Amino acid sequence: MKGLWTPAWIARHVLALVLASGCLVLGWWQFSRAQEGNSISWGYMFEWPVFAAFVVFLWWREVQLARRKGTPAKTGEAEEPRLPGSAVTVGRPVRVATRSTVNDDDPELAAYNDYLAWLNANPGARPSDYPG
Repeated sequence: MKGLWTPAWIARHVLALVLASGCLVLGWWQFSRAQEGNSISWGYMFEWPVFAAFVVFLWWREVQLARRKGTPAKTGEAEEPRLPGSAVTVGRPVRVATRSTVNDDDPELAAYNDYLAWLNANPGARPSDYPG
């Protein structure tokens, strides 16, 4: 068994069918209650079919994703093997962390940075031991 007929997918198909039909049955039930005079049921009568449509949409989307994942990607050209020492190319932009410029004009920031540097240099010390 391959593709969309594995035991897990059969369970998903059955679950989607049960959920969608259950939502439609609940919509019909709300319609019958609305006919009897329950005015709130008019809103629920329209809500349950929307839930059923949502279940069908999710099921359809998952099936399409599974089918797309199963097919190999078609490429126009075969990739050439990369030789040792050649440049490495990346398919997406790479963000490189840069050091931000420190504004030395702020004395509070400089004092806080000194405090953090002291804490880093003295790992066993308590904050109350700070001499500054």
